[in-house]
Amino acid sequence: MHRDALEVLGAWTAPDAEQEAVRRRYVAHLERRPDGLRRDCFPEHVTASTLVLSADGTRTLLTLHAKARAWFQMGGHCEPQDITLAGAALREAVEESGVADLALDPVPVQLSAHDVPFCHAGGTVAHLDVRFLAVAPEDAAHAVSEESLDVCWWPVDALPTEADEMHELVRLGRERLAARA
Repeated sequence: MHRDALEVLGAWTAPDAEQEAVRRRYVAHLERRPDGLRRDCFPEHVTASTLVLSADGTRTLLTLHAKARAWFQMGGHCEPQDITLAGAALREAVEESGVADLALDPVPVQLSAHDVPFCHAGGTVAHLDVRFLAVAPEDAAHAVSEESLDVCWWPVDALPTEADEMHELVRLGRERLAARA
């Protein structure tokens, strides 16, 4: 999986200069750290997440994270059984949403490096999150996982968060979805 992550991030075309700087940080991290995808890699490690959109791009399925008590896209740590970064993102999305038939785009949409105070016993750790896009079937039934307080669909123009980063992720995901149509 380490090789896959380096290939994916090495080949990814960032949408702007800020994202390119983040991409370079991730690649440098993985070049330095063969364990850079493992949750016990401290002080930072790569994670994988998925923005789930409806087929028409008007809604997004978000999870109310139990520890953070905030609404996010589905995602989390890479596991030993994961073979690819995209596979880890899809596994997390299915586990956290209960939607089994997600159509994942294997090319990242956005990168987000952020501190997580509750992830590591040694203190705050940085998640180097690689964010993908998946489309849910029209009749998709979702479920709440043990990691969530709630999971529900939100109109993309009425997200339950003011976080600019989430709004930017949704914008980038909708652009990707429109380009594929």
